[in-house]
Amino acid sequence: MKIIDKIALVLIIIGAINWGLIGFFKFDLVAAIFGQMSVISRIVYALVGISGLWGIKLLFED
Repeated sequence: MKIIDKIALVLIIIGAINWGLIGFFKFDLVAAIFGQMSVISRIVYALVGISGLWGIKLLFED
């Protein structure tokens, strides 16, 4: 597994945990750490989204 794949996987896991917290407890961890829609939180959300798209590629690798 390449380093970019590992980074993408970590970000996908972070995103999944954050969505789980939102779904179960109405608690947005990223917003709590970096602020509600601050520049940094928007960057984190964007990186998680890009990682999700990268994760699609991981499904089709051997």
